[in-house]
Amino acid sequence: MIKINNLSKTFTKKNVLRNLNLEIKDGSIFGLIGINGAGKSTLLRLLSGVLKADSGEILFDGINIFDNVNVKKDIFFLPDEPYYSANSTAKNIVDFYSTFYDLNKLKFYDIISKFKLDINHTIKNYSKGMKRQLFIAIAFAIAPKYLFLDEAFDGLDPLARLIFKRELNELIAEKKITVIISSHSLRELEDICDSYGLLDGGNISYTGFIEDHKSIYHKYQLAFINELERKDFVDINIVSFNRIGRIIKLIAKGEEAEIDERLKKYNPLIIDKINIDFEELFIIEVEGKGYINE
Repeated sequence: MIKINNLSKTFTKKNVLRNLNLEIKDGSIFGLIGINGAGKSTLLRLLSGVLKADSGEILFDGINIFDNVNVKKDIFFLPDEPYYSANSTAKNIVDFYSTFYDLNKLKFYDIISKFKLDINHTIKNYSKGMKRQLFIAIAFAIAPKYLFLDEAFDGLDPLARLIFKRELNELIAEKKITVIISSHSLRELEDICDSYGLLDGGNISYTGFIEDHKSIYHKYQLAFINELERKDFVDINIVSFNRIGRIIKLIAKGEEAEIDERLKKYNPLIIDKINIDFEELFIIEVEGKGYINE
């Protein structure tokens, strides 16, 4: 288990993280979300032992991470822009990481073949997506106990994303590793994460299971004889409202059966329920924090 206690980190007088507390269970696929600049990359660097916290602690099975080689050997952190030298090739990079980790080269070349990545070119000539594919293959070939991925899907085309998710699911099923993924591709996170945390204001403002949190909100499409406004629905806790003529799409918070009955009192011609997705959930949360103005 990863346990973070009262973690704080400041850069040039900017408080990026403030007394952050979080627990992540073994075998979880945890999605770390937040707006740009929320501190997601900083938190991942602290978790991997790249940065030292100003205060607080990060414990892996009760052991502090920073300056602990025995813990760090079980961690692989893939940043948004991984380092490589100017003339590095894929083979050079694999040999480099093999000196620090027990890297399964057969697995690496298997994943590379699925990505159809040419390993004979220098990495500097790769596109961003190709670089991401290379380092994902390295991460999966290492199969660490703890895998931290910053902007995991950035630059990946739809096919590469599918291969990524399949390989990650196989790795977790086989090795029972713990994964933390930071990404703005929330629909992709919804496919693979069992839990998530919203990083906001230097702290985790919400954490839990995705499906549990989604069950709090309910999305409807309705049609009425008259053109109704948001203010007309006085007894419903509406968190999102969009009207085009007499057609209304809204998201409400509360008990589903109770919302259903209250909406029926407004005599809709049509009332359809729509599944709410993870991206909409994120927008609801950040709107509630005042980051988006309607």
